[in-house]
Amino acid sequence: MLSSLDWATISSLATAAGTLVLAIATFAAVRSGNRSQRLAERAFQFNLRPILTPSHLEDPKQRIMFGDRHWVTFQGGRAAVEVADGVIYLAMGVRNIGNGIGVIEAWNPFPAQRSSVDPYEPVESFRPQSRSLWVPPGDVAFWQGALRDETEEIRAPMLAAIKDGGISVDLLYRDHEGGQRTISRFSVVCDDALDAWVVGLGSHRSLDD
Repeated sequence: MLSSLDWATISSLATAAGTLVLAIATFAAVRSGNRSQRLAERAFQFNLRPILTPSHLEDPKQRIMFGDRHWVTFQGGRAAVEVADGVIYLAMGVRNIGNGIGVIEAWNPFPAQRSSVDPYEPVESFRPQSRSLWVPPGDVAFWQGALRDETEEIRAPMLAAIKDGGISVDLLYRDHEGGQRTISRFSVVCDDALDAWVVGLGSHRSLDD
């Protein structure tokens, strides 16, 4: 027969084993719950993510004003690229095909056409917008930016690229709560047959996933 000590040992081991099984089950349940919560949160965020693309060709003409009261006009799917009084003015129509409000907060110009394989510059190098530009979901709006400093190194290459008929612009935007930051790369190319600057989309890069 087993001694009382043996029964006590067996009882302790059984209790420990039961506790371990319960702990493992609890850990698995918590982990599964956290995974489900993350998936639900990600799905919710995705449902509110803004995604910017060029405006459609059938979208209405837009006429916008810069801070110095310089006006530019462009059709849907087009851009305005103008040089006046030493200032390079850039603007284009954008459409938000996502479900969340898009807020454009910074931009980065390139004096050439860049593709999706070209690296993105650090966020710190982007130029902040003088005012945030809001793009409602499923609607069309615009982006605008200007190069005013004639001593900037990028000025001469930008003028040469404009003359050559091709530049690129990276736009940094977010949702209305400040999250889901995204960079979208746009190409702006002069179509001589149309006598207009045509906007194309190169790629997107999500920063907060």
